[in-house]
Amino acid sequence: MSFNHWVLFDRVARAVPSRPAIFQGKLEISYSELHLRSKKLATFFLENGILPPIPRSELENWETGQDHIAIYLYNGREYLETTFGANAARAVPFNVNYRYVEEELLYLFNDAGPKVIVYQEAFAPVLARILKSLKVEPILLQVADSSGNDLIPGALDYESVMNDSEPKSTDELAEITGEPLAEDAYILYTGGTTGMPKGTIWRQGDIYSASMQVFSARLGIAPTSIDLIGETARKVDTAVSLPLPPFMHGASQWTALGTLLAGFTIALPTQVDRLNPKDVWECVEKFGVESMVIVGDAFARPLFEELEKGNYNASSLIFLATGGAATSQGMKEKILDLLPGVIIADIGGSSESGAILSNISRKGSVATTGTFYPLPGTFVVDETQSHILKPGDESIGWLTKTHPIPLGYLHDSEKTNRTFPTIEGERMTILGDRARLLADGRIELLGRDSVTINTGGEKVFAEEVEAALVSHSSIKDAVVVGRSNEKWGQEIVAIVEINPDFELDFQKLNEYLATRLARFKLPKQIIEVEKVLRSPAGKADYGWARELAAKTDNSNL
Repeated sequence: MSFNHWVLFDRVARAVPSRPAIFQGKLEISYSELHLRSKKLATFFLENGILPPIPRSELENWETGQDHIAIYLYNGREYLETTFGANAARAVPFNVNYRYVEEELLYLFNDAGPKVIVYQEAFAPVLARILKSLKVEPILLQVADSSGNDLIPGALDYESVMNDSEPKSTDELAEITGEPLAEDAYILYTGGTTGMPKGTIWRQGDIYSASMQVFSARLGIAPTSIDLIGETARKVDTAVSLPLPPFMHGASQWTALGTLLAGFTIALPTQVDRLNPKDVWECVEKFGVESMVIVGDAFARPLFEELEKGNYNASSLIFLATGGAATSQGMKEKILDLLPGVIIADIGGSSESGAILSNISRKGSVATTGTFYPLPGTFVVDETQSHILKPGDESIGWLTKTHPIPLGYLHDSEKTNRTFPTIEGERMTILGDRARLLADGRIELLGRDSVTINTGGEKVFAEEVEAALVSHSSIKDAVVVGRSNEKWGQEIVAIVEINPDFELDFQKLNEYLATRLARFKLPKQIIEVEKVLRSPAGKADYGWARELAAKTDNSNL
């Protein structure tokens, strides 16, 4: 047996059939129900043209050899049913960013070539407008919601398909597709913050090891046997996890899948199209959530402002994981003042690496934001990407990760070879993050190379300036970009959202920043906005920020 996602889920679902798999509002979905509905979808996929995979040995690293299924959905049972249903049919599910506009969606679908698109009713109008431009005509399954949109012509209603499908057993599915393998592909599309999104191809066994098996480890076992995981899941009580970011982003998807592949329970808020703090804390209280995943200050501030003013019982919460964006030291201190028994884990990672960095904060011991302990296989390589740096060599290099890592990027041999080079005999992934290896073995994460600002011959990492800004009491959120300047090449521009009851004082704010940053890192202009734009996963929208900076008068230079 192998650490294939469907094989794992099948064993766990058989071991704990009556255990709740998903809580959401009034819904309680058991493992047996999720298992059954996933098999119904798998049967439908196979009866509608999904083909068995080509063996991995016959493929290049940028090929999957499997049919692809697009998941264009909000968080919910349908997202997870489609994922496991695709896995059972040995097709490859992939994430679709539901904030994409038509041009971005068209690029994504033509790059991935899905045979099936499972989509939210709310997204039907934008999907309908691009269908004639797709290279491959997909089967369409529409998941009903309250948006009031009609079925796209030719589309099928998801729940009707579910009701009409006669599910094949796990053994019958395997007779059609062949035995599911650890080498079956898993695709996670990047967010496209450094260009068009790229389909990162993993082996299922590798992404499980890199980002999901930590949940199995909570069972108290080393995940060396699928049978052992099923047996142990049956012996332990469940724990409830709440992944708040959209499943279309890696950290939340890995949390959800890892939770279910370990036999635990997922809780989801009722409102899934945006963050509703009141709804989140009601969910925590109602379902006894023990662990929660958020994205930096963008999630933490509204959540813990609501907790502070509301009347919620959050005593069940013992673990808070945060990643994808910085969580400021001040914000972590506030969280621990409100929930002194909580452990906060800052986790760094990416689509190309899985989880690679972490630090832990507890009441009275708050970890410094931006400095992490490396997880196994994480290194810093030198500027030329020729050798691994040793502790004590604190020159700026590149953050890297060794096995388990992805195979490559879908359809792109050039980017695959560039991003996954061999260094000192090890195949690695170069993550695009600049970093410094400290003498004590910790890694100081400096920022994405793609948002580095070159000003007057100096490199300034946007994230460092952003962290300094949000440490000031007047700043609620900030994003920093470079703007073209004839004298300096680029000048630093900060776009900030001010806390209520504060006014922006450019001079005083820059005097404060001068106590934390070298003078060449200080913003030449600070632009106040009503709201700093971020993705649903809390990541800064640097494209919007650059556009705003370029067209804004430099009146406070």
